[in-house]
Amino acid sequence: MMAMDATTVELMGSKKILVIDDEHYTRKVIRALLISIGVKKIQEACDGHAGLDAICTAVPDIVLVDWEMPGLDGPGFVRTVRSPHSFPYPDVPLVMVTGHGERSRVIEAARLGINEYLLKPISSHALQARLLSIINHPRPMVQRGAYYGPEPRRLSAYKPEDDDHGRTQLVMVG
Repeated sequence: MMAMDATTVELMGSKKILVIDDEHYTRKVIRALLISIGVKKIQEACDGHAGLDAICTAVPDIVLVDWEMPGLDGPGFVRTVRSPHSFPYPDVPLVMVTGHGERSRVIEAARLGINEYLLKPISSHALQARLLSIINHPRPMVQRGAYYGPEPRRLSAYKPEDDDHGRTQLVMVG
């Protein structure tokens, strides 16, 4: 178990977490990681539809949802949850858990209204950091056009296209 202060232990122990993943083994690993960081109330769902039902019955504090699942996948699940006119708990914090780290997927997940993005394989440290970010720094929910979700973070001034990654550019002079 990670070394945690008493406040963090108490905070993690008081939260209800819902894990939605179609892979039984993945749910088992995430459950073990959650237990290792002090989470005691863990619910599981094997697909997006079961996850929607679980939110309505268990009313979790945070939901971890896989991207790729048969039937209702992660993005479809997020669209359904982030529909304040038709879903009863549209404000529940969502963490997208996936093996896909492509920039396009991260951007798509943010546009759908997720709170955090977590790349598999998951470490207990990364999981705890994302959960504490949601708990300690909650972002207000906003409606902007078709978007409903946590207030977007401010963009960084860093522009990857300006970064030559330490490589020296050679310039030919005539």
